[in-house]
Amino acid sequence: MDISTFSQINPPPRLLMGPGPINADPRVLRAMSSQLVGQYDPAMTDYMNQVMALYRGVFNTQNTWTLLIDGTSRAGIESILVSTIRPGDKVLVPVFGRFGHLLCEVARRCRAEVHTIEVPWGEVFSADQIEDAIKKVKPRLLLTVQGDTSTTMLQPLAQLGEICHRHGVLLYTDATASLAGNRLDTDAWGIDAVSAGMQKCLCGPSGTSPITLSDRIVDVIRKRKCIEEGIRTAQHQQGDEEMIYSNYFDLGMILDYWGPERLNHHTEATSALYGAYEAARLILEEGLEAGIARHKLHGDAMLKGVQAMGLELFGDIKNKMNNVLGVYIPQGVVGDEIRHLMLHDFGIEIGTSFGPLHGKVWRIGTMGYNARKSCVMQTLSALEAVLNHVGFTTVQGAGLQAAWDHYQAAGTHA
Repeated sequence: MDISTFSQINPPPRLLMGPGPINADPRVLRAMSSQLVGQYDPAMTDYMNQVMALYRGVFNTQNTWTLLIDGTSRAGIESILVSTIRPGDKVLVPVFGRFGHLLCEVARRCRAEVHTIEVPWGEVFSADQIEDAIKKVKPRLLLTVQGDTSTTMLQPLAQLGEICHRHGVLLYTDATASLAGNRLDTDAWGIDAVSAGMQKCLCGPSGTSPITLSDRIVDVIRKRKCIEEGIRTAQHQQGDEEMIYSNYFDLGMILDYWGPERLNHHTEATSALYGAYEAARLILEEGLEAGIARHKLHGDAMLKGVQAMGLELFGDIKNKMNNVLGVYIPQGVVGDEIRHLMLHDFGIEIGTSFGPLHGKVWRIGTMGYNARKSCVMQTLSALEAVLNHVGFTTVQGAGLQAAWDHYQAAGTHA
């Protein structure tokens, strides 16, 4: 091997304005460069406790069991589903985009009996539609996505907790793409479990998944308790129900690791924990409501700018996520060519889409550290220039002016 062919990592500068990941806040990256300590060092366990407290604020919850799963957002999803779904359990999934299908995929791998209801991509469900399906299916769990970046839609959740509790159903939501950029009131809405990811509105890199668990769902997990041989003592009690069919994602053991016993399970991803700590600290320092308002401000500026260019928006706009916008690719325009030119000539990334929307829709994000006026204006300027370059004529400066007008009306100058 010629080691000289391998250079230091030096990625090109990019402005990431797609559906995620986004540019991490420099303060988060600085935190992640801090020196390691041992996993049972009092400093480390104190950071773990502080992370739990910080994410209670981010999730709007008093749940004791609010912590991190080491792995991307999908790790958070899988840890909750594999730890709560017993083989043969009925689950109901309202599917309105790609990530509803992902919940079905994971649930099937947990050997659940999966039932779905679906609406066309670009729409969301009413509470009545979901309750009617619950009455028919009688599931043990309702698995929901709050914000599905594949369609840019935000599913209303506020009524679902009461419905689920009334019918004896556990409620889980995937808030990977929505948390901290859209309202999520875990306790007030009666949600039993939520998972998220760092690489969207939380301003960090992928690799850690914050989760929060209600006492009701922790009781379900504890019934499947199975402590590893080699660390099990005579004082440890095994659960009464079928074991969790994953070791790494066994939330019973992970709770014991994060809890007062600090029972060994895995070596915590220290640098990722530092980053997650700093991300939550910054969100709460800004104020959760202020951060959500910031995402809406800049998301609406992008929307108005895109409309002023003569582009058509995708989906039911009144149920759009604050932080991602779907835009139809104009007739005669090659969507990937636009993305190529923006990336290689301007250093700006916007997203394509999946499934039935592939080749039809761009997805433009304004989230996390990139929910800023300068990012919006740079993206609109580049998009206008590239569209005109390939022959899709826009009114010169109309998109930028619409965004400026929006910011002026909001009294925002930065």
